[in-house]
Amino acid sequence: MSVRPYRDIHRRKSRQIMVGNVPVGGDAPITVQTMTNTLTSDPKATISQIRAAEDAGVDIVRVSCPDQESTAALREIVDGSNVPIVADIHFHYRRAIEAAEAGAACLRINPGNIGSSERVREVVQAAKDNGCSMRIGVNAGSLEKELLDRYGEPCPEALIESALTHAKILEDHDFHEFKISVKASDIFLAVAAYQGLADACDYPLHLGITEAGGLRTGTVKSAIGIGSMLWAGIGDTIRVSLSADPVEEVKAGFEMLKALGLRHRGVNVISCPSCARQQFDVINTVTVLEERLAHIATPMTVSVIGCVVNGPGEARETDLGVTGGGKGTHMVYVGGLPDHRITDVDLVDHLVEQIEQKAREIDAERAAVAAE
Repeated sequence: MSVRPYRDIHRRKSRQIMVGNVPVGGDAPITVQTMTNTLTSDPKATISQIRAAEDAGVDIVRVSCPDQESTAALREIVDGSNVPIVADIHFHYRRAIEAAEAGAACLRINPGNIGSSERVREVVQAAKDNGCSMRIGVNAGSLEKELLDRYGEPCPEALIESALTHAKILEDHDFHEFKISVKASDIFLAVAAYQGLADACDYPLHLGITEAGGLRTGTVKSAIGIGSMLWAGIGDTIRVSLSADPVEEVKAGFEMLKALGLRHRGVNVISCPSCARQQFDVINTVTVLEERLAHIATPMTVSVIGCVVNGPGEARETDLGVTGGGKGTHMVYVGGLPDHRITDVDLVDHLVEQIEQKAREIDAERAAVAAE
């Protein structure tokens, strides 16, 4: 009896574009994005928020450019960022041109909303002259009146038609360096729209459940919506939209990709929910561990299990693990094998030290392979 390759995810074949120096689509890794919530006209605060997102591993950051003060500050923001910056533009074509000239790597804009064909042509030319890509960003909350009148309400067909109409405008101006999103706060609506759009074109797709909510509720909704699409092979870049610190969006995005085996960054902690069998405080240990391991970008897996029921089995599959034992001592596993015992007193400090050492070893091995 053969074993079905149940972990295989066959990604939709899309064309590839560049957002600055970051490839999106094709066979490129799925990228994680976030958006600043500072005033873009305050470059110092905006750069500070971007740097925090960079520390969390973000690939691309979007900033809103609602006025001339924002685009005037954009050059300083671009210069102060280590990742490509996307300028979020609504309606005013001059802001798009200013953003392109200020060094934005991508313009988030719906070309049908900025006026005449001549204005679209000017924006497209500015994008071409400055090496900008674009994102067509359709949202159920801001669909064109004509579509709402015709369909009666936001629906997958309306979102798809809006996206393809905007895409046709760019294609007619011989511009093809763009990705598309069709976001909605309703999971079913968003997923259906993305599924239909994935069948209708080969452009890269930017996934998101818009206005998902606060940290916990928004993460759950996004994980269901974005996760189901990624599992189906749809999506080239993601943004988890949360009413929370942008860093939390980045963390949530990487956790989704990590859970699906699509991308690996940082320590994946496998831990039990704890029960009366636990031999140490699992919940507190995991809470502290995750905080103290947040700086590690090296992909690795650590198991923290409170007793010997599932502990040894989980530890066999991880880089490093700890299983609760009796009389205040616990077994530490390295490379899936029992290695040494540890007491309650220095459990967390010891695990952090072991994990950091393991990360250094993994990094060294990879560097050696790369140098060959």
